[in-house]
Amino acid sequence: MLVFEFKAYGKSVQLAAVDEAIRTAKFIRNSCIRLWMDVQGIGKNDLQKYCAVLAANFPFANELNSMARQASAERAWSSISRFYDNCKKGVPGLKGYPQFQKDCRSVEYKTSGWKLADNRKSITFTDKKGIGRLKLKGTRDLHFYQINQIKRVRLVKRATSVYVQLCIDVDRSENIEPTGNTLGLDVGLKEYYTDSDGVMVENPKFLRKGEKILKKTQRRVSKKVKSSKNRGKARRILGKRHLKISRQSYCTML
Repeated sequence: MLVFEFKAYGKSVQLAAVDEAIRTAKFIRNSCIRLWMDVQGIGKNDLQKYCAVLAANFPFANELNSMARQASAERAWSSISRFYDNCKKGVPGLKGYPQFQKDCRSVEYKTSGWKLADNRKSITFTDKKGIGRLKLKGTRDLHFYQINQIKRVRLVKRATSVYVQLCIDVDRSENIEPTGNTLGLDVGLKEYYTDSDGVMVENPKFLRKGEKILKKTQRRVSKKVKSSKNRGKARRILGKRHLKISRQSYCTML
């Protein structure tokens, strides 16, 4: 499975609709967790059926695509099954009891509720949330893949913008001829890695270098009044700085 990510562009009304879709996904997941807590013997299929009940009782839940509702229920069951597995394995300490999600940053669609443009430059979400057509900007060429290979589409909100992730079902295989040469790698904290030929790459330590400014930004958030506009601005600045460091680390791994 390949996951390609594109930056999405749309009007402020569309981005607000994305926020509403994410909030609805969080509501469905948390409602499924509550059902599991209150009713003994709830299984995965019961949570899937419960999505239809939520859609019938709450108009805003009905506006979200049915498969997106099912994907939110799957997220709830994933946390529940992980808790069951930890209990069976006898994992010491906390077993990861399912918790209600406070901050949700994504909503996932399956094979319906969206339509990719023929030129692969935009995507249109067709449910009743009103997201509509979003322009896509990225470096990946989607013309190499068929539409039916796209199994999931995620809308992800980050500090800077909204992103669209496409999960593509691809069987990748590479024919590599062995050269007969071997190379050993030693990954450490002081050095990023050292190979058996003596080549050493220094650890960039982006997090360590950015800790000072992160702590300063975090203190600014703590000093602001909760639920105020200034606190919201400070949180967005903090999120942008965390995102920058995570991207630096990801580029280093590549």
